[in-house]
Amino acid sequence: MPDFALLAVFIPTFFFVSITPGMCMTLAMTLGMTIGVRRTLWMMLGELVGVALVATAAVMGVASIMLNYPEVFQLFKWIGGLYLGYVGVQMWRARGKMAVVSDTDTRASASQFSLMSQGFITAIANPKGWAFMVSLLPPFINAERALAPQLIGLLSIIMVTEFVSMLAYASGGKSLRLFLSRGDNIRWLNRIAGSLMIGVGIWLAIS
Repeated sequence: MPDFALLAVFIPTFFFVSITPGMCMTLAMTLGMTIGVRRTLWMMLGELVGVALVATAAVMGVASIMLNYPEVFQLFKWIGGLYLGYVGVQMWRARGKMAVVSDTDTRASASQFSLMSQGFITAIANPKGWAFMVSLLPPFINAERALAPQLIGLLSIIMVTEFVSMLAYASGGKSLRLFLSRGDNIRWLNRIAGSLMIGVGIWLAIS
């Protein structure tokens, strides 16, 4: 498992980034309102598999660079820190609009496989998701410890956080949409997540 001090930083950071409205969360909310929460669970399953694949690939790639090319890894840390800072600033500047899922198949007749595929593709086809995982996960990997337990621990947190967030969006339905569209609620979520991203970015660059 990662250090408890690192987990104390990772958990709130990933939670606020995950709960911020994006493609996956908007998809869960849309499907929850149209086909019901129970059937939306199939989309969530596909999305979780996709996120796990992206996170595993990101950690394994970063770990390989860390062990074989330590000088390159130091440069990578600076680049990753700058990227997280950039993302944080962009989240602060965001106007707070819900992500629009234009190609969502919301028909009640959508098959379980179709829903799973939709969630999986949404998770792995987003280049921002790959860049985010590659940039965010490195500071929480300890090179002096076994990689497998750390990867399992981080993946467990990511899976639980993603599932809880999607379930909240799918269950919230119209009430959650009304809450997010009211005032500056999304903007404040973005600013909290953005502040955490900037903080992690600075920590990654100087650690």
